[in-house]
Amino acid sequence: MADFDIDPVSLIRPRRKITGISAILLPFEAPGEIDWASFEAHVARTAEVGLTPAVNMDTGYVNLLDEAARGEVLQKTRSILGDGPFVAGAFVGDQPGAAFDLDAYRTAIDAITSAGGTPVIFQSYGLTGQADDAIVDSYARIANCCEQFIGFELGEVFAPFGKVYSLGVYEGLMNIPQCIGAKHSSLRRDLEWQRLMLRDRVRPDFRVFTGNDLAIDMVMYGSDYLLGLSTFAPDLFARRDAYWEAGDPEFYQLNDVLQYLGFLTFRAPVPAYKHSAAMFLHQRGWLKTDLTHPDSPTRPESDRAILREIGRQLDIEMKDLGS
Repeated sequence: MADFDIDPVSLIRPRRKITGISAILLPFEAPGEIDWASFEAHVARTAEVGLTPAVNMDTGYVNLLDEAARGEVLQKTRSILGDGPFVAGAFVGDQPGAAFDLDAYRTAIDAITSAGGTPVIFQSYGLTGQADDAIVDSYARIANCCEQFIGFELGEVFAPFGKVYSLGVYEGLMNIPQCIGAKHSSLRRDLEWQRLMLRDRVRPDFRVFTGNDLAIDMVMYGSDYLLGLSTFAPDLFARRDAYWEAGDPEFYQLNDVLQYLGFLTFRAPVPAYKHSAAMFLHQRGWLKTDLTHPDSPTRPESDRAILREIGRQLDIEMKDLGS
C-alpha cells in the first residue's frame, strides 16, 4: 500500500449531505435496572431529527450486557422505529489468545438482522489477533452471514481487543461488497484522512464513519459519523449537519461548542464519557437519573456545573438539580 501525501484542504467537501449515526446511551433508573422508557424516548428523538440510532454499541454498554438484555434492546428498538433504519453492535466476548469465532459472530448478526437492523462488527481478540490476510478473510466469511454490515476499527484506549488496521486491511474491507462502510476510532486525523483518500480512489460509495469524538469536524473532509458524543444532543448534531449542507457559517460556531463538550467528556478515562452523557441528558430532563451501568467508570460531581454551562452555551434548557 502506497503512502499518501496528505493535503487536508483538498479533501474538504462543502455543502455535502452528512450521514449521521448516533450511538444510544442505555440509561438506568436504579442500580442495575435499565430505564426502558427513557431509552425508547431517546431512540425515537434521535430518529425524529434524522439521525440513525445505533444500539448495543459501547455507549450502550454492549460488552457489559448479557445476551437477554442485548436482545431486549433490539426488540424495543424495532418496536419504536417500525420500519425505520437502525444499526446495532455485533459483539463477541472472548479472551486474549482466542481463535476467531465465526459461529459467535453469526449468532450476534442473526439477532440483529432478524430485528431488521444492520450489524456493526465489533472487534474481538480472535479477530484482531490474526495476520492481516486472515483478518480480511474473516470479514469475507462474516459477509456470508448478512446482506450488509459496517466494519469497526478502534484503538486500545477504547477496548483492549481493539486494533487500528493497516491500509491494506482497510482496502480489503472496501473490496467486500457487503461491507458498506467502517467506523474509524483511532482519534487520529491523519489516519482518517488516509482512509478518505483511499475511499475516493478505490470505492467512492464506501462510508468512512468517523468515531473521533475529539475531531467531530472530520465531516468537513468527507467523513460521515458514528459517534457517542452525538447521544448528548442528537438535535444539535442534526442542526449542525444541516448548516453544513446549506453552506451556513453557523456550522462553525455550533461545531466549536459541541467539540468543547467532546473534549471535556472524552478525557481519560475515556469510558467514563457514558456517565458524562447520563449527567448531561439528566440535566436536559431526558433521563430519570444519571446512573450508569455499575461496572462503568464515573466522573466527579464537579463536572455537573461545567456541563450545565456548556448546555447554556448551546442554548438548550439545563436543569439545576442541586448537585
